Amino acid sequence: MENPITSKCCNHQPWFVLLVFFVFCIELFSFDYSGFTAKKSALVTVLDDNHGTVINTQSSLPHDFTEITNASVYPLPKTDEKGDLKVGTEIDSCVGRYIFVHDLPSRFNEDLVNNCRLLTRGTDKNMCPYLDNLGFGPEIENPEDVLINNSWFLTNQFLLEVIFHNKMKRYECLTNDSSIASAIYVPFYAGLDMSLYLWGFNTTVRDSASLGLVKWLSEKPEWKRMWGRDHFLVAGRIAWDFRRQSDNETDWGSKLRFLPESKNMSMLSIESSSWNNDYAIPYPTCFHPSKDSEIFRWQDRMRRQNRQYLFSFAGAPRPEYQNSIRGKIIDQCLASKSQCKLLDCNYGTTNCDNPVNVMKVFQSSIFCLQPPGDSYTRRSIFDSILAGCIPVFFHPGTAYAQYIWHLPKNYTAYSVYLPVKDLSEWKINLNETLLRMPEDRILRLREEVIKLIPRVVYASSRSRSETLEDAFDLAVKGILDRIESVRVMIREGKDPSIGFADGDDYKYTFSTYGNGN
Repeated sequence: MENPITSKCCNHQPWFVLLVFFVFCIELFSFDYSGFTAKKSALVTVLDDNHGTVINTQSSLPHDFTEITNASVYPLPKTDEKGDLKVGTEIDSCVGRYIFVHDLPSRFNEDLVNNCRLLTRGTDKNMCPYLDNLGFGPEIENPEDVLINNSWFLTNQFLLEVIFHNKMKRYECLTNDSSIASAIYVPFYAGLDMSLYLWGFNTTVRDSASLGLVKWLSEKPEWKRMWGRDHFLVAGRIAWDFRRQSDNETDWGSKLRFLPESKNMSMLSIESSSWNNDYAIPYPTCFHPSKDSEIFRWQDRMRRQNRQYLFSFAGAPRPEYQNSIRGKIIDQCLASKSQCKLLDCNYGTTNCDNPVNVMKVFQSSIFCLQPPGDSYTRRSIFDSILAGCIPVFFHPGTAYAQYIWHLPKNYTAYSVYLPVKDLSEWKINLNETLLRMPEDRILRLREEVIKLIPRVVYASSRSRSETLEDAFDLAVKGILDRIESVRVMIREGKDPSIGFADGDDYKYTFSTYGNGN
């Protein structure tokens, strides 16, 4: 006997199919429409295969900060086989690039700027004018046809932390939601704070702000997410200034980087130390272009320069340093007569803080000698690059082991390396050595140096480059990659503290870099 239910259903099968199709279309339309409404509310969703969830960039569920777990350390979004980002509605170009900036108490930054007259106590130098123009300093009024108008400033090399902070305020991927941030920026002006207390103050006073800072940070929920390993700060002094290893009053600097909490952070500064959580980024030069076209114009100008000197040196002797090779360099420069130009910066003989004086010499030179100064590095490295002058290095710690995010790993592509471990090993005749350089190699080296110019300048904070990455952009990219590598370790179940803040005794060894060109 025929089943009345199936019989009735089958007799009306076409209508049943139409009904199912209609319901399916309604569901499909609802799904598509949700994408439009998400776009209207600026909600961007990213499919995260590692967690099987959707990361919402507008609001996020609170994290459990009691410990670092795989679930609390988000990876970069997955891509499909073609390398395209998997997204729910649209691509968020800031995924993996969001930075959260701590709103620190004013004692850690703003108050230091407001008290700028105290920053150089015991000297006749007033730092206040250098804080003009967002830390770039006063605009150069008389470039003497050596510089480009409106792009050059009297920039103080120790104001990197102020310049970086002001550029960060215009970073395109800032977020007020720390739970989606890939990095946490701590705008502590550590170098300016140290300048207040360098001379005549005991270690308790010198360390006061550093201790206060790490206490403040460690009490914030952002700290407990990765216990500070996603935090970074920027300093306008060399990293060694923050690594005092004892509490002897005669020892130099502060112990900021040896505080337990600080060991979990990364620091970017004009010169790194031999510890793995310190990174070097370029000294601020005096060239701060506001447009890509200004950089292109400057590069073309450097290509056309008439270089009458084989080599030059801008600096002063360092007789107080037993192994300083500067005396030898100055002697050979003077002996080379018309082949070398010496810009004597000793005791105010020439104002070497004025870029007109420095660039006039470097633009007229094929090679620029870059021996270590008071420390391994010096701003002159970047001045020579701006001038299209091929840098000559004598120690790997002056550039090769330092600026790994900004200068090519293949150092022979843009520089000459004449290793000298100490004064007793000096066997170089600079004039003869540099004269032997083939002309075609000089042309290749100079072109590579000129190509580096955008990478070592801090462009104007009031504008954003259209096609070029400047020193700030590369520093941000470098620290984001550094922090993501820590996240990868955590997701793989590894201890992120292993190697994070270890000392690297081989960082500045000569053997790593061979015997030179």
